[in-house]
Amino acid sequence: MSDAAAAPTEGERRALSGLEASGITFEVTRHGPVSSLAEAAAARGVDPAGIVKTIVVRRGDDDFLFVLVPGDRTISWPKLRALLGVTRLSMPDAETARDVTGYVRGTITPFGSLVAWPVVADSRVPTRTVSIGGGAHGVAANVDGAHLVRALDATVADVTDPEAPATS
Repeated sequence: MSDAAAAPTEGERRALSGLEASGITFEVTRHGPVSSLAEAAAARGVDPAGIVKTIVVRRGDDDFLFVLVPGDRTISWPKLRALLGVTRLSMPDAETARDVTGYVRGTITPFGSLVAWPVVADSRVPTRTVSIGGGAHGVAANVDGAHLVRALDATVADVTDPEAPATS
């Protein structure tokens, strides 16, 4: 339990400060290491679809955006490219993502990011309570999805597909 009780990291402080500044109501959850989406969801009190992954996407040189993706889904690149009116998108490597957000992969959130990149939220996000990363491993914030997309001035669209089933 030492991970959950550790002093807040700089990333956690920035994320929670950004959440507070947004004016939305949120509940912070803290948990130790988890090994699956299902474990993370249980620790945060939501189902796996309620976990919201914040994915950094590159449109071009020094041009990024955040895509909010439900935990049980994955980005649909054709849908996202069509929405943005571009023919090419990519995911930056972990170091670039850290450089443009201030967060290491697995802790990224639009709240407290070094740059307020535009946000696209999958259309399922505003329909429920969701758990978004809190800037540090094992830290998250449960929020109303509709309030989340409003606070981030997110573009809401169907930009995901169901996660492919795991093969053994």
